[in-house]
Amino acid sequence: MTDLSTELIIFCILARLPPRYVVKYKTVCKEWRALLSTHQFEQAHCSHSALPSNQRTILIPDLNCSVYEMDFGTGNYGPQTIIPFPIQVGIENVGVLAHLDGLLCAYLLPTKVLVLWNPTTNAYKHLSSSHGHGIYEDITDTVGLYKGPSNDYNVLHVTQTSAVIQAHIYSRKSGTWRRIPFNTKPEYTSSNFY
Repeated sequence: MTDLSTELIIFCILARLPPRYVVKYKTVCKEWRALLSTHQFEQAHCSHSALPSNQRTILIPDLNCSVYEMDFGTGNYGPQTIIPFPIQVGIENVGVLAHLDGLLCAYLLPTKVLVLWNPTTNAYKHLSSSHGHGIYEDITDTVGLYKGPSNDYNVLHVTQTSAVIQAHIYSRKSGTWRRIPFNTKPEYTSSNFY
């Protein structure tokens, strides 16, 4: 074991473990905590989790957040792993808007702040900015997650206020918002368009 590098242990062994063990191994030492919190580890863990034999589903029944191993062929659930929500708002005040590769984009009530949350590592990031970006209005806004050309996870946030529609993208790598052009056809600004 002493001949194995830390990176080999982290990315080739620990990346294959269920989320509940990953959280425990973050307490081994500072180096492991740092490596297990990186974007590279999240990608490695998600790529192993994407294998058909290792599928999971997250359910939020009765105000608890639980992850279940699931056989998508039969629809049967395996044992439950309860994951504490890292933000002290109560799970009943969280709305999940989008998901991609195990990463969830949610908003918090009553503040309406968008957050990115990785239930595997229990890491999260508030997306609100001093310029007012990252605030979600339930009736008029739309949110989506996608992976950009440089494997950067991005949040697309389309907002509508007083017949003005704007689109902004949050880059997880840079931690910043940027505005993008949005084709505002007249029918998009009607009250019938959501």
